[in-house]
Amino acid sequence: MNLLQRMQRAISEETYRVSSHANEEMAEDSLLIADLEHIINTGKIVQKFTQDPRGKRYVVLGYTPEHRQAYVVCRFLLSGELLIITAYAA
Repeated sequence: MNLLQRMQRAISEETYRVSSHANEEMAEDSLLIADLEHIINTGKIVQKFTQDPRGKRYVVLGYTPEHRQAYVVCRFLLSGELLIITAYAA
């Protein structure tokens, strides 16, 4: 299973959580949880940050169901849970 498939599995199994920062950013750009899920399920990883001392983080680029381009920044926690760090419209 590749990394994006692992993220998609976390979405389908609801083993993810959204940070308060992500919630704030989503509200500013009128993004919903359903948009995050769609972006991860249909998008692609466009950037990897491997030197972060808190753990690797990934930027997923995709589109909302309404065809708005947006980004989701996330990382896997030691528990295996996917943490949505932030999300924003392009």
